[in-house]
Amino acid sequence: MMTFPDFKSASTLEKHIQTTLAFYQPNVFDENGGFFQHFRDDGSIYDADTRHLVSSTRFVFNYAMAARYFKDDSLLPWVEHGLNYLETAHRQAESQGYIWLIGKNGVEDATNHCYGLAFVIVAGATALLAGVEAGRDTLQSAWDLMEAHFWDEAAGLYRDEANADFSVVGDYRGQNANMHSCEAMLWAYEATGETRFLDRAELLASNITQRQAAKADGLVWEHYDANWEVDWDYNKDDPKHLFRPWGFQPGHQTEWAKLLLILNRHRPMDWLIPRAKELFDRALAPAWDEVNGGICYGFAPDGSVCDGDKYFWVQAESFAAAALLAEATGDAKYSEWYEKIWEYSWQHMVDHEYGAWYRILTQDNQKFDDLKSPAGKTDYHTMGACYEVLRSGF
Repeated sequence: MMTFPDFKSASTLEKHIQTTLAFYQPNVFDENGGFFQHFRDDGSIYDADTRHLVSSTRFVFNYAMAARYFKDDSLLPWVEHGLNYLETAHRQAESQGYIWLIGKNGVEDATNHCYGLAFVIVAGATALLAGVEAGRDTLQSAWDLMEAHFWDEAAGLYRDEANADFSVVGDYRGQNANMHSCEAMLWAYEATGETRFLDRAELLASNITQRQAAKADGLVWEHYDANWEVDWDYNKDDPKHLFRPWGFQPGHQTEWAKLLLILNRHRPMDWLIPRAKELFDRALAPAWDEVNGGICYGFAPDGSVCDGDKYFWVQAESFAAAALLAEATGDAKYSEWYEKIWEYSWQHMVDHEYGAWYRILTQDNQKFDDLKSPAGKTDYHTMGACYEVLRSGF
């Protein structure tokens, strides 16, 4: 029988953050710019050339948060190194957009994604919070781009993607870009104190978790058409699509619950806690795997599981939401969920040999491969969840 640490102890969470950072530390820093982004389970690099905007931004978050929380100034040059790479390698001189994917021979995908720009704001804001003033310009530049090219004033939400020079904006609309934009605005508000960011976070949260969710039986659906009507069939034949899977995403319901409670910390409103509870409760009811443990990746509108795989970020966001709900409501069931999700994660998803979390497991908790951190995964979700629990006072 596995022995578990005290997951409510600050020292447990701090140690877990540090062991996760230690997994990346030996090989992640690229002297030629930015950070390496493709790691096997043992920490070795299997692709030294490819750089994804999401990883480039999230590594800045990782080192900015650690520098600030642990008062470790030795990490500040790493934060500056990461920001500089965003502004010199990912930034396009003509359009001022940020390249989505850089390969061995240069630009592989210059599409501008609102999702990516949201993480540029997160990187800039957390760098600024850590004391790196350059983060302010990065934050502001991404806000300006989102405002100029993606903001849909009539809908009160962001459009999703544009081509390299922003001359063509696609018809797809998604909640995921808006969820991470809400997260970005909350960080931007904390970093600058400017209420425009908090106002925008509130508007996004209300429009997605209330207005749009009302179109999908009260839960947050992922995909919409250009008029912000639910597209029930988008990627129905591809429920495992990495960025746009079909079905309800329980991890996004719980991630929204977390964001609503962070918003409530800054601007209490009577609808936030009840809505967070409802999203969390309704996500876990169909998605928790009573046989194998853990939260499944996706469920269909009829409540049946359509993707039973176990993704690391779903567990992490959900234990953070459970902690914030426990703190906000005093309801013991959320403390129990926190422990339950952590115990599953500790037993199956955390790599106790090398550090960090496995990215994805089968429904019965078997590994697919030895690729711990391909592009997009930097353990930003897992460490971020730990920081959020530490901040909550839970």
